[in-house]
Amino acid sequence: MCVGGVAETFWSLPFGGKSTFLVRATQDLPARGCPTSGLRRVQAFRRSGSPTRSCGGFPVAVAAAATSQVQPRAQWTTGLKMAQHENLSVVLYEKNDLRLEKRPILEPGPNEVLLKMHSVGICGSDVHFWQNGRIGDFILRKPMVLGHEASGTVFKVGSGVQHLKPGDRVAIEPGVPREDDEHCRTGRYNLSPSIFFSATPPDDGQLCQYNLHNANFCYKLPESVSFEEGALIEPLSVAIHTCRRGGVTIGSKVFILGAGTIGLVNLLVCKAMGAAQVLICDLSLNRLKKAKQMGANFTIAVDKNTSAKELSQKVKEALGGTMPDISIECTGAELCIQAGIHATKSGGVIVMVGLGKPFANIPMLEVGIREIDIRGVFRYCNTWPVAIDMLASKSIDVKSLVTHRFPLEEALKAFETTKEGVGIKVMLKCDSSDQNP
Repeated sequence: MCVGGVAETFWSLPFGGKSTFLVRATQDLPARGCPTSGLRRVQAFRRSGSPTRSCGGFPVAVAAAATSQVQPRAQWTTGLKMAQHENLSVVLYEKNDLRLEKRPILEPGPNEVLLKMHSVGICGSDVHFWQNGRIGDFILRKPMVLGHEASGTVFKVGSGVQHLKPGDRVAIEPGVPREDDEHCRTGRYNLSPSIFFSATPPDDGQLCQYNLHNANFCYKLPESVSFEEGALIEPLSVAIHTCRRGGVTIGSKVFILGAGTIGLVNLLVCKAMGAAQVLICDLSLNRLKKAKQMGANFTIAVDKNTSAKELSQKVKEALGGTMPDISIECTGAELCIQAGIHATKSGGVIVMVGLGKPFANIPMLEVGIREIDIRGVFRYCNTWPVAIDMLASKSIDVKSLVTHRFPLEEALKAFETTKEGVGIKVMLKCDSSDQNP
């Protein structure tokens, strides 16, 4: 066979009224002077990108539907350009195997919108998946697009979408319930075991140029809120949910362990909710300096030789002999969990935000005797409208958290920068025509 190249074309086809499948047809393009080659292969893919298995002749039916729509080869090449060359995506194939590749642009379903992505922050969980291939029971088993701190512009809307239109600027909540289970009915949809969550296996994320998302989980941004602020609503939502879980209110004394992005947004939200005194600790003097600039009343520098009890004593001294009502643990480190428990006043609360090892040694006797409540935090729920209002009213300012920006084409460099712990928040810019905040 004399082949001058290969062209691919894509269709988004409904099947059975429930699922939409992507059909990929591959055709050999003839070398000059050779007869036209025919269709080489047709494959059906679910929207997740994984090939379907043969079942009851379905692939054959889809192949027939696809090949019946085949256009002349010149149009196939145009289709390839639209599908392949305009949706650069950051895809994790396996542990330590991060790639930039071009993926097809899909049509939105009735309740979906196609988004032209603008700003996407790199989260510690993105780096963790890249370095380890898993977080707890969330295990990477197939290639996955990373990124879940995102904002963009509505490019196209599905037939059932009424509240959004092309051109709307939106912030994107990455967690979308798949079913109306008991957690959704009580308003805690973040706990639904079947929830779709961007960039958590097996669900693709938003580090790409175009992305489909449920329209009900895309929120309009006021003109006064930038795309980068819109992307930062995701970590800000973690803090809002954390402070709600911890019961932060007017006059609270709060101890935050860890001054990374999550620790710093918790600092901002604690202050906005009326906390009277906020202490924060970290290994990094630069991050503690940043925390002081952002409103921390006290900062505590620790080193790797500091014990949990020593750290709790420093907290007590900083507060003039009193103890915090609430401790917010943002590192996942065993020593910090222990220090948070030792530092919290009797009858107080420690909120567990950081994800570390599956098991940790903690002073359970002290927890019991002093009635310290340990409360978990898993992502967030019902936070985007509140966060947008806080940003629009200038109640908090998150803009200074962004310390590094990279175009999407330099994603690998951006991930290395995040891995090295340089700066605070690294932001990837997905729209080559608009690299502004």
